[in-house]
Amino acid sequence: MTILVTGAAGFIGAHVAQALLARGEHVIGFDNLNPYYTPKLKRDRLEWLSGFDTFDFHEVDVSSLEDMLTALGDRKPTRIVHLAAQAGVRYSLENPSAYVQANLNGHFSMLELARVLGVENMVYASSSSIYGGNTKIPFAETDQTDDPVSFYGATKKSDELMAQSYARLHGLSLTGLRFFTVYGPWGRPDMAYWIFAEKILKGEPIQVFNHGKMSRDFTYIDDIVAGTVAALDRPASGLGLDVPHRIYNLGNDRPEQLMDLIRFTEAGVGQEAEKIYKPMQPGDLEKTWADIDRARAELDFAPKIGLKEGLEQFADWFRPRWEQYC
Repeated sequence: MTILVTGAAGFIGAHVAQALLARGEHVIGFDNLNPYYTPKLKRDRLEWLSGFDTFDFHEVDVSSLEDMLTALGDRKPTRIVHLAAQAGVRYSLENPSAYVQANLNGHFSMLELARVLGVENMVYASSSSIYGGNTKIPFAETDQTDDPVSFYGATKKSDELMAQSYARLHGLSLTGLRFFTVYGPWGRPDMAYWIFAEKILKGEPIQVFNHGKMSRDFTYIDDIVAGTVAALDRPASGLGLDVPHRIYNLGNDRPEQLMDLIRFTEAGVGQEAEKIYKPMQPGDLEKTWADIDRARAELDFAPKIGLKEGLEQFADWFRPRWEQYC
């Protein structure tokens, strides 16, 4: 079948596209290659995918329905994986308009594209950030999510509400995935593990927020890909729901201490970090933890890679390449 993957030059998008291509699918990739971080990394991910002759990439902004339809021409994808977004919790404090354009307008355009094409299923990226000020641990899909602590989280919650409306009004089969702190090879330079590894190799100190008293449900990229592909293969329309829209947490179900992340990163790059301890930053959460019972039951989701092993694999990829992306 032909599957459209948006954000195909991004971290998760490139890995999902690679998995789909490897199993024999035709993949059309959309990405606007924006400069939030170095476009060279995005182009190198695309080069990684170019070994498949069933991959077709278009530099397209998903906020334009007209441009997407032009790029597709007479091709009609049967499924969509919508991963394009303006990423980053902290950056949403500096440039909220970028999040309105990419995460709100872009998500609306993707819902319209799915409606126009009549796709059988669309999976889209939500985020653990929507849990915001929630104090109940672990976070479950049924928890209240109307108190975001970042504008990024607010846009992702809005995406879920728009999807619920389109599923109800138009019968679209839609699945939202709340990703929990994804890491691994080909990752993002704005993520803590990459920042730590780069600064250690440069001989620069790292900033440790909330004095290191933080934990995250770090989730390895291969596990995220497995959950995303499973959601693509199991549409919400097959679950017998009144409205064919389903939300899943995709996490490791194992919060890890920030100081352990630093320790494993130090081991991976072979150097110890100089640490500067700082207070909590605005928009941050002290702890995240995914309740993945629903994903286990309905998607057979079973994360396999722990933080130590995952960071070893990231470091093996990172050490020979990091200077290209500074």
